[in-house]
Amino acid sequence: MAPAPTSPAAAPTGLRERKKLKTRRAIRQAAFRLFERQGYEATTIEQIAAAAEVSPSTFFRYFPAKEDVVLTDEYDPVADELRDRPAGESPVASLRHAVVQPLRRMTADDREELLHRLRLARQIPGLRARMGEATAGSARQLVTVLAERAGRSPDDFELRVVTGALLGAWAETVLHWSECDGREDLAALVDRALEVLSGHLSR
Repeated sequence: MAPAPTSPAAAPTGLRERKKLKTRRAIRQAAFRLFERQGYEATTIEQIAAAAEVSPSTFFRYFPAKEDVVLTDEYDPVADELRDRPAGESPVASLRHAVVQPLRRMTADDREELLHRLRLARQIPGLRARMGEATAGSARQLVTVLAERAGRSPDDFELRVVTGALLGAWAETVLHWSECDGREDLAALVDRALEVLSGHLSR
């Protein structure tokens, strides 16, 4: 989900892949309907599976836990996009290119669902904790990719600090957007946040 940068995945081409994506989305949509009607905590995995017309075991094939219905999506990590950026480009510039345009497509396609997910993540302590774990994993992944591009060690202190700043800017921007009920352009906000960060890092 949005707290950790992602970009739209390529459309699945095989029939089996399309069916899997359809089932995954059906489970998520059923879950969100139930969350809206009776609350996140009161909704069970068995209820979600029944509403999506799948078995509980099928639910677990797509989502390891109820939290993952909210915190995961069909979007690829931005790390994949970063690998395609020019090697000499700054980390902030690379992230801006890798994130902003895909984010415009993401909010155009799934804006209301994304807002719903972010509201739940703000309200439910268990989701906030899992989101923190996911952000830490994203930080490790981004540091690894940026280190590869720069020919530096993933343990490089400065690189870890910059990556932490990037993810912090991302998280604060997404939080601001959700608190404003999505009235502003999320992609433009992220671009603005990264521009501010770039200015400070270049001083």
